[in-house]
Amino acid sequence: MVIPSLSTQRLSLIPLGLEFLSENYLSWMRDEHIVKFMESGGKNYTLEILKEYLKKIEREKIFSWAIVINENKSHIGNIKIDPINKKNLYGEYGIMIGDKSQWGKGYAKEASEEIIKFCFTTLLLRKINLGVIANNHKALKLYESMGFIEEGRFKNHVLFNDKYTDMVRMALFSY
Repeated sequence: MVIPSLSTQRLSLIPLGLEFLSENYLSWMRDEHIVKFMESGGKNYTLEILKEYLKKIEREKIFSWAIVINENKSHIGNIKIDPINKKNLYGEYGIMIGDKSQWGKGYAKEASEEIIKFCFTTLLLRKINLGVIANNHKALKLYESMGFIEEGRFKNHVLFNDKYTDMVRMALFSY
């Protein structure tokens, strides 16, 4: 399947690839406030690492999109469903709003709702999963507002701020 572009009232969701390689994107991946809840990124993240990541997304046709504001064509983050389990019909959700000036404007929820609709109506998934660090209260609030429920908790699973903390596993079902 060709990964389609999608759109909402304020956003375009464009298949992520090398066209989005930029110093700006790299700056997000090096910003400790942006990547603190993510497994990737950090001070040692390089343009070459980012380039290889984007090549992999293109090569493997991963369902990953750049989040772009329609009004000014500004790339503000990314959203993905990967991996997808085709046998059991579920996918793993992830989102990053990298442009901190756009935090708190509802873009994450708007993009997420469009991707969820795509997953349930086009990909015909029955379930969307995600993992979130228990300390990420804003993300937990967002996911709960979209109908995700906690399915489980991995105790002291990830290192966060020099302490092991819980990873909350959440899911949203199509029915």
